[in-house]
Amino acid sequence: MSRPLLESRRGRAEASAPDVVGIGQVSLDFVATTRRLPAPGEKADADGLERRPGGQVATTLLGCTRLGLKTLFVGCIGDDAEGRAALEPLRAAGVDVSQVRSHACVPSRTAQIWIERDSGERAVLGCRDPRLVLEEGDLPLESVRSARLLHLDTSDPRPAAVAARVAREAGIPVVLDADAPGAGLEELLPLVDFPVVSRAFAETLFETSRVREALERLLAAGARMAVVTLGDRGALARCGSEEICCPAWPVEARDTTGAGDAFLAGFVWGLLEGLEAREVLRAAAAAAALNCRALGAQGGLPDRAELRAFLAREQPGPWIDPDAP
Repeated sequence: MSRPLLESRRGRAEASAPDVVGIGQVSLDFVATTRRLPAPGEKADADGLERRPGGQVATTLLGCTRLGLKTLFVGCIGDDAEGRAALEPLRAAGVDVSQVRSHACVPSRTAQIWIERDSGERAVLGCRDPRLVLEEGDLPLESVRSARLLHLDTSDPRPAAVAARVAREAGIPVVLDADAPGAGLEELLPLVDFPVVSRAFAETLFETSRVREALERLLAAGARMAVVTLGDRGALARCGSEEICCPAWPVEARDTTGAGDAFLAGFVWGLLEGLEAREVLRAAAAAAALNCRALGAQGGLPDRAELRAFLAREQPGPWIDPDAP
């Protein structure tokens, strides 16, 4: 497929509107590095504990901003130091956080992240107060209508579906980052143009171990292009009748936290750059690899020059078929 996945819709009257509106998670992560992740019942020593901002959509929007896109983040925090710290890198980078709702007397979302020193693999324990929710009335729907793209996660599926429906009616493409099935997805999925889901999500939601079957089901639900991410194996996608295999770039990983969020940043950037499907996936996988170089979900997010140079200089590893016996 040689034509762009998206046609440009930026006009003079829309010059002040955001390129990307993102609705979803922001988090403050407490990151510990250890020689080996402990098995159940074991103990392990950590090198130390660091506070690092994160959260799915917040990290993706920060990545989009570093790649030169204008972004607006919609989410919720507690009225506390953790929430303010989680938003700080977004503010510093120029992400518009004016639509973030602050909840009094409710703690912000946090996560404990344990990282295995040699491999960069991690375990994540998220903590979100059930009162920390985004309501439909919190959505800046006019900003959604004027954006070039809407990016969502599954943390609050009902308001996400409302925003996705408004975007669909306005002809705005919708990207979904999905890693955990939950209530409300049946309403949201048919409104998504570009679902990017983890293999674990696909296997759980569709009760299959075959990635290609999950892609077919996502397309049947209404996707224009569906992607299943495969960790250090890269990603597999379907766009119409075309299958696109995208191996991962081999890098010395310090921390794989946020690799999926960086993948989404590269994916969104590629879409809005007018790249064709295969090149969009290459950009996404390269951004994910680059983010694994540093500690924390946001530590290695590349800027536009870094990403372009990496794509021109480096080659991905071999393709390993996820459905091979």
